[in-house]
Amino acid sequence: MTSITGIILAISLFIIMAGMGLSLAIADFKRIVKYPKAVIVGLSSQLILLPVIAFLICYFLALPPVIAIGIMLIASCPGGATSNMISYLAKGDLALSVSLTAIASLLSFITIPFIMNIGFHYFLEESQAMSLDFMSTLKQLFVIIIIPVLIGMFINKKFPEFAFRVEKPVKKASMVLFILVVVGVTYSNRNEFIEYFGEAGLPSILLNIFTMLAGYLLAIIFKLPKNQAVTISIESGIQNGTLAITIATLILQKPEYTIVPLTYGLLMFFTAAVIIAFRKRAKESDLIT
Repeated sequence: MTSITGIILAISLFIIMAGMGLSLAIADFKRIVKYPKAVIVGLSSQLILLPVIAFLICYFLALPPVIAIGIMLIASCPGGATSNMISYLAKGDLALSVSLTAIASLLSFITIPFIMNIGFHYFLEESQAMSLDFMSTLKQLFVIIIIPVLIGMFINKKFPEFAFRVEKPVKKASMVLFILVVVGVTYSNRNEFIEYFGEAGLPSILLNIFTMLAGYLLAIIFKLPKNQAVTISIESGIQNGTLAITIATLILQKPEYTIVPLTYGLLMFFTAAVIIAFRKRAKESDLIT
């Protein structure tokens, strides 16, 4: 990966995370007290069930190390603003979606090195062995996740009208930058991408479907309303591909680990479209709750 692509990727992630912060307020974090069951169930699905399912898929499919680590990587990066948009379109609980995204994103700078080190330990051969220094990685993730979110939240609190005006343009800009990054990373690693794309597809779609089903079923088991169950399902299956690509390229210095995040990022929109279409049809039939 060229230095230019790396710079664009870093800027893209910063804008995306700051844009998410523009739509957040302290109240979004207080919902864990107001609606503890829904938030706890959602976070359990995102931060516990998701990586466990990812691990089992890697283990039972005996995936090549580059694919296994990619699966663990995408599983460690909770959904960003995209999951909020999909939850809104699917008639889920938007407030819950925003809260889960906010809390999981802030916790991810702790959970990511933990989950990734498990992946390195179990799925890399001895000659490929590597690990993330916990404290060093925490500092790096703090810079690329927490700081831009806090900046966005600060702007939202101090200059709410300005934040409201720039929120949509910022999201559009981040999407354009992300597309440039995807194209750049894919081209830079085109040989590896062609070689492993076929192997990345099956575990990626299995991870997406199984985690969305697991999130939905967990919410139903705990007797949450259907709109909250849909939201938890979406938050469990829609992952932050930009963050995963950034970690692979800038922190791990292993661009080949972007193959799964790139593949997953494409496939997750198809399952999201199915959920949105189903919920829309259910609403038209007066079956939605």
